[in-house]
Amino acid sequence: MAETALSMARTLVGSVVRKAASAAADEMSLLIGVQKDIWYIKDEMRTMQAFLRAAEVQKEKDELLKVWAEQVRELSYDSEDCLDEFKIHVENQSLLSQLLKLRDRHRIAVQIRNLRSRFEEVSKRNTRYNLIKPLPANGTDEQDCYMEDIRNQSAHNIDESGLVGFRIPKAEILRLLDVNADSGPAQTICVVGMGGLGKTTLTRKVYESADIVDKFSLRAWIIVSQSFNRIELLKDMIRQFLGGEALTSFMNEHQGKMQVRDLSNYLTDRMKDKRYFVVLDDVWSIDALDWIKISALPTTNTKGSRIIVTTRDAGIAMKCTFQPQIHNLSPLQLDDAKELLLRKASKTYEDIKKDKAEEIFGMILKKCGGLPLAILTVGGVLATKDAKDWKKLYDQLPGELESNQSLQAMRRVVTLSYTHLPSHLKPCFLYMSIFPEDFEIRRDRLVNRWIAEGFVGTRAGYTSTEVGVSYFNELISRSLVQPSRVDFNGRVKRCRLHDIVRDITISISREENFVFMVGEYSNTTPPENIRHIASSENLKLGFDWSHVRSWTLFCNPIESWWKVSLHLAQFKMLRVLDLEGAEYKVTQKQMNCIVLLYHLKYMRLPNSNDIRYLPSDIGNLRGLQTLELWGTNIGTLPTEITKLQDLRIIRFGISAVYQQFGVNATTACLIGTTCLPCLSVMRLPCLPCVDEPEYSAMFMGELYKLTFSCCTYGYGMKVPKGIDALQKLETLMYVDVTRTGCRAIEGLGKLAQLRKLGVTWRRMSKKKGKKVCESLEKLTSLRSMSLTGYCHTRKRNDDKATCWIHSISSPPPLLESLTVAEYVGPMLQWVCLLTNLVKIRLTWTGIKASDVLTALEALPNLRNLFFWPLPHMEHKMVFCEKAFPKLQILELVRLSALSDVIFEEGTAPLMEEASFIQCKSDIQGLTHLPSLKQVTFGGAAEDSVRRMIQEQVDAHPNHPVLQIR
Repeated sequence: MAETALSMARTLVGSVVRKAASAAADEMSLLIGVQKDIWYIKDEMRTMQAFLRAAEVQKEKDELLKVWAEQVRELSYDSEDCLDEFKIHVENQSLLSQLLKLRDRHRIAVQIRNLRSRFEEVSKRNTRYNLIKPLPANGTDEQDCYMEDIRNQSAHNIDESGLVGFRIPKAEILRLLDVNADSGPAQTICVVGMGGLGKTTLTRKVYESADIVDKFSLRAWIIVSQSFNRIELLKDMIRQFLGGEALTSFMNEHQGKMQVRDLSNYLTDRMKDKRYFVVLDDVWSIDALDWIKISALPTTNTKGSRIIVTTRDAGIAMKCTFQPQIHNLSPLQLDDAKELLLRKASKTYEDIKKDKAEEIFGMILKKCGGLPLAILTVGGVLATKDAKDWKKLYDQLPGELESNQSLQAMRRVVTLSYTHLPSHLKPCFLYMSIFPEDFEIRRDRLVNRWIAEGFVGTRAGYTSTEVGVSYFNELISRSLVQPSRVDFNGRVKRCRLHDIVRDITISISREENFVFMVGEYSNTTPPENIRHIASSENLKLGFDWSHVRSWTLFCNPIESWWKVSLHLAQFKMLRVLDLEGAEYKVTQKQMNCIVLLYHLKYMRLPNSNDIRYLPSDIGNLRGLQTLELWGTNIGTLPTEITKLQDLRIIRFGISAVYQQFGVNATTACLIGTTCLPCLSVMRLPCLPCVDEPEYSAMFMGELYKLTFSCCTYGYGMKVPKGIDALQKLETLMYVDVTRTGCRAIEGLGKLAQLRKLGVTWRRMSKKKGKKVCESLEKLTSLRSMSLTGYCHTRKRNDDKATCWIHSISSPPPLLESLTVAEYVGPMLQWVCLLTNLVKIRLTWTGIKASDVLTALEALPNLRNLFFWPLPHMEHKMVFCEKAFPKLQILELVRLSALSDVIFEEGTAPLMEEASFIQCKSDIQGLTHLPSLKQVTFGGAAEDSVRRMIQEQVDAHPNHPVLQIR
């Protein structure tokens, strides 16, 4: 489609303009004689950006215009690659080295001049064929009307879905309307949901119901859509509310020459004392809604009038009414969806069984995901095919969505939402097609990748993470992305794409040469100059991967790691390397190759226990923003890490125990270190299998860690001095402060943007402990802090190990999450100062339960409490009246039989979930928790305790769910 080609080209051009301006200002561009060429590229790009904006509002978009937009898109990509290479050349070397490397200078200069020539040709081509007309005054209206036609045409395809599944939602909306209340100001009810969910059909059933017809003599149904003509909308409202004669009379009085104000005054004056019911269907902006409410509806009406707004955007709903007045329309229930699909496919379930198509029918039903329009369009195609061909249709659905006219209604609905996205959100949305079907996408992973790809812009006063999260929330609000996991603060932590939406997104991405899915839907070779690769099987050698910017793996596609090493050398423009879904182990040799990818900005590697150290070449990855390595044997961050001043996230999951050198592997340790192969090959149970590659890698990794990490048993890293140079750092997990030097610890306190910090320790002197406290107190932006000790002692008199924690006098004021996992003795007095604390986890701290409750019960924002005490301690936990005003989730683990848990009446009024895992204590007063929805009970426990909880759950007025693990 020309529309998607134009929008993607315009998005990319904006990024190139910014990079060209930066490159042109650099001294090196003048020295190698390309400064004028770069300025020309920047100015030409800005001109093309204006042309593309004009082209987007043209109603007629022919194939020639699409081809031209695709040429601009590819030219933008190539320009960005070239400018990135120029930046790497400048940043990674001194000025003298840059001047001496004549080959690199010449190559970059030639590339830039070639780009200038291509820009001149593309610009001339636009002029030669007169592709883009001047932007007309009403261009936007024409475009919006065109998209409105698409929307209206798509809406007609869903009317049949009204036959099933809307009885309960209809009753709920009628309840919200409260039509019997015939006095008071007009109330607004919003129906929110993604396109194709049946909002219009459901609202039409309400509009035509006897309850509405009998109670409201004045009714109107107004389609707002993305744009509307104000005069025509007001005339339509007069016609529907007051009748055609009233409109004709008014027009005759004004002889057809009326202004918006005249129509507005006439309508509001005659409606101010009348009770009315109006549906504003398909609202896309809050500005349009506000104008209609002010100009078309009387603001002083107190007759109990009602307004229903349908929209795809939850943000609009939140702005125009209160949360209780919003109905979030859900997909059809399974039985209703099944009935509708069978009806549309002209089949009965007996026919499905007879054709032995139960499995593929279930797969198609699942893919439709309860979306009425998807069920109707796909069901209509199934009706034209034999059951034996359904599997082929399922496998080829993304391609069918491009070419099959019977499926165009579904594609148009999603495309309409995509087209309406702001330009900065379009690549973010298409990027999500990388992830597999039904995959839960973590918000942080997605946002960090967006930032690495350059999709997230800057905003004064906000970090790039905060801007990226706002993009994520906007896609959720627009109902293009489905939230799948929400925390107790209402923040979406994970999401997924509806299967049909994902298929359409893949189709658009394929048209835009944006994402190529290796091994999914097709085995075709990748198109030329593809930018993003998602793999579920082996990559094939012999293709040009030099333009690829991201490579993502989701399974175990590589039979042997050496093949990956061969590929890595070809990914010279790679920005994102994400192997989280892979099931193989990254070796030290491959790590040495990875750090030569100088454009890399995001690195996430799993199962990396063969990685013993970070190569010094990592200092050349000047653009690296995210570094996440899991299961490594790296115990020390190299000094070169301090050169990476764009680093935002450092997260290491380091092996916390030794399998070959642990205290329980003494014999294996001695034999392995003394290199006695004659004994090793005997395969004694106590010996390491050093001749097997997997065990050999583990053995060498642990030996290296043991040698260079001072025999640490924790999973923290030694941080080098100069860490304070990483002023963009937001996450640092985990720092072993026992092995880290005092100067480096002081540097931690200078990381002004640090939001998340993990600290581990074993034993420390009081002097070093004091420095750690001083640094923690300086981290005023910190939101999350984890304090984990590995002292291997739980003695109360072990002050040397833990007393430093008590020395904190002024904790980070914005702290929201706190984890303490080590014996600390008495309660930490500074915890009661954390007025912003939302979540706290206390594990084996040695703190008495009564002290925990006393310190935490008055915290105004605490919503989640996890408590795992030391074994065999006597605890009496009494949740007093008016305590824990916002607590929602309580988790208690391994309370002994000597403990009691009592909930007094009036305590924790908002608690919804209570978990008691491996608890033998008496639990009383669950019926005093008015908001309780779920009780989880698990582990070894006396039957009497189980019966006690069951009785309280049965007696609770909410009838909470009881889960027994």
